[in-house]
Amino acid sequence: MSDTSPVQAPISEASITEVRTAYGKLREQIATTIVGQNEVVDQILTAVFCRGHALVVGVPGLAKTLLISTIARTLSLGFSRIQFTPDLMPSDITGTEVIEEDKSSGVRALRFVKGPIFSNVILADEINRTPPKTQAALLEAMQEHQVTVGGMQHKLPQPFFVLATQNPIEQEGTYPLPEAQLDRFMFEVKITYPTADEELRIVQRTTAGGHAQPQAVMGAADIQRVQMLVRSMPVADHVVRYALRLVRATRVKEPMDGGVARPKIIEQYVGWGAGPRASEYIVLAAKARAMLAGSSIVTPEHVRDVAKPVLRHRILTNFNAEADGVTTDHIIDAMIKDIPVEGLSAGEKRQMDAVMKG
Repeated sequence: MSDTSPVQAPISEASITEVRTAYGKLREQIATTIVGQNEVVDQILTAVFCRGHALVVGVPGLAKTLLISTIARTLSLGFSRIQFTPDLMPSDITGTEVIEEDKSSGVRALRFVKGPIFSNVILADEINRTPPKTQAALLEAMQEHQVTVGGMQHKLPQPFFVLATQNPIEQEGTYPLPEAQLDRFMFEVKITYPTADEELRIVQRTTAGGHAQPQAVMGAADIQRVQMLVRSMPVADHVVRYALRLVRATRVKEPMDGGVARPKIIEQYVGWGAGPRASEYIVLAAKARAMLAGSSIVTPEHVRDVAKPVLRHRILTNFNAEADGVTTDHIIDAMIKDIPVEGLSAGEKRQMDAVMKG
């Protein structure tokens, strides 16, 4: 029996068209402020529609903050920007309890004053500039969508996303995020320098009088509906197995499945691989990628499209990689090239058939 049949009912073409149309309107409004960076915008919106968080990494001056705030405006959501600094305290993010006195009765009671994290879109600007104690204040919020203060749990508004920025080149006075917190981010999105034509348009736009303001396209209810549609998108078993094969290949201390050989670059340069959360995210992101492309079928190509942002911050390289200038992106490229979709490669299948016949 074939293992390629989906286990879920297909999504209607009308629903996919609806999502695709809304996505096109979002892109149009974002483009009124942001020049280029199409892949970056795609990845952030994919994370949003998967109910995931994103870490945006790029050198100063690439409009990381402007990009995130622009996306928040087009989504018509509550937006809070938290500038992370070395003296920022956890209560500055989550909120704190204050004593209030009822003037008529003289009774004193504690009242919780909400912090800036009680919003829909949180811009955690330069997240690696604050100490681990304050970074950890985000962990519960990112995973459980709630904060606990004074033993009381306080639910965060829905939908809820943390979009954090980080400067990859400046290390003075920074606190690198621990692996446990990096794993909470669905994507690590890399922003690169614009092309010559894009930079020309940026300069022309920013040095002229007046600036276009993006209009809201989707509200909270619309986003939550898309999130539900993404999760109900069917995926064939062989596509899920391909995604798992990519993730499990990064675990150098574990055997490979299905007789597939592990790419040599992994054995040579990887110290630690991605966990099960990467498997969940890569399948979920592939669903969103297919839907945003207007497709009712998730293919291995959609898995490949999201492999880098899902895996690049979950693969820990060793000293050999640092010495040879090998990055996690290089490793993922090799994985996509060398790991077949269907278990054994064509050559290996022929060899196995010959052995069985002999």
